[in-house]
Amino acid sequence: MKSENTGKHRLFMDPDVDKAREFFRHKSRKMENKVTTVKEAVGRLIQDGDYIAVGGFGANRIPAAVLHEIVRQRKKNLGLSGHTATHDMQILAAGDCFDRCDVAYVVGLEARGLSKTSRRAFESGKVEAVEWTNAALAWRYKAAAMGIPFIPARIMMGTDTAKHSAFEETTCPYTGIKLAALPALYPDVGIIHVHRADVYGNCQIDGIMVSDQDMARAAKKLIITAERLVPHEEIRRQPDRTVIPYYCVDAVIEVPYGSYPGNMPYEYFSDEDHLREWQAAEKSEESLQAFLDKYIYGAKDFNDYLQLCGGIEKMQKLRNQEFLINGNGGR
Repeated sequence: MKSENTGKHRLFMDPDVDKAREFFRHKSRKMENKVTTVKEAVGRLIQDGDYIAVGGFGANRIPAAVLHEIVRQRKKNLGLSGHTATHDMQILAAGDCFDRCDVAYVVGLEARGLSKTSRRAFESGKVEAVEWTNAALAWRYKAAAMGIPFIPARIMMGTDTAKHSAFEETTCPYTGIKLAALPALYPDVGIIHVHRADVYGNCQIDGIMVSDQDMARAAKKLIITAERLVPHEEIRRQPDRTVIPYYCVDAVIEVPYGSYPGNMPYEYFSDEDHLREWQAAEKSEESLQAFLDKYIYGAKDFNDYLQLCGGIEKMQKLRNQEFLINGNGGR
């Protein structure tokens, strides 16, 4: 039974380092071509009941194409790491894809308001929620990436967030002070959108990364979508910029505008009009279903979705808008 100084909720994922090491021991380290399609990657690597983690930050650099395909393939009963989850949470909630969530920052769409669909998922009790902070979830990835069962920290202690989490209190063997033990988080599948990758899965990201480099190493399987595939020689010319190495990656897909309608730093701005359309559709179950029927279930793939949203003309406008704001600072 948990003491008064630990979280009251269950831990969704096993932090056992030796079990994780056994899994990774059998994962291929071959430098081989991993290029595939979004449809194939989702069908092969994501199973009902899996726990997934999504890269990016807020509505920036989100792997929207993979999230749409998860909804399109009607994946169910997923677990989700809600680490700065905004439009990605909105997409998965609209598809009723997950039933448990480690919560840090969810439901809010930043300055855009709240996602009514995401909110209903939690308020109805359909989704079991366990609370953490953004830092706590990031450090749980880091613990997994480091191969240790937990990281000690001073965050959350004495807060209601701690009460609604699954953390354990521990004592520092050197000073005797009380610390929060944040358990390692090994997602079944990680999903990350990057600026550039080669066919083997070596990835480079411009701008903010938050915790994607740790999540990539913590995830048992990893799907990468990239704005562009580049020759391996281009990656080798700047090896210091390769933040995700090929041996972490299981699938690579070239998806131009793959973060749309979110922002892709130094590439294109977010489509605020379409994000408002998403929010308007969430006012009722009927309007949301009509929206999904048009944009996801009725679309063959993400390219179809982009065409429905204005095609290359719209994308070029968003690219120009991003250039006016950020220039080419990521290169």
